[in-house]
Amino acid sequence: QVQLVESGGGLVQAGGSLRLSCAASGRTFSSYAMGWFRQAPGKERDFVARIWWSGGSTRYTDSVKGRFTISRDTAKNTVYLQMNSLKPEDTAVYYCAATRRLMATTRYDYEYWGQGTQVTVSS
Repeated sequence: QVQLVESGGGLVQAGGSLRLSCAASGRTFSSYAMGWFRQAPGKERDFVARIWWSGGSTRYTDSVKGRFTISRDTAKNTVYLQMNSLKPEDTAVYYCAATRRLMATTRYDYEYWGQGTQVTVSS
């Protein structure tokens, strides 16, 4: 049974930082891409970043480039999203997800999802 468990969300002031974690279990993810998505109230669930479990290739949505960094620790089966220079528009529920489609950047292509963690950035 695949489980993705996010943690690390919270309330932070604009300009601050948070690090989200996603603990993955239940299968071998070596052939998977791991992604972070976010969903603000009344909006779609949007792609933020993804990383290949093997090789570590990354991709980011334009609005977070230079501020967010996705990484993984294969020994701990954990994916991270380091978020710096946070802005109020980054406020959303952040979800971790997994897919075998390595180039995927849409939520429809991701097979497994975590429960989400709330990130709130105050101005």
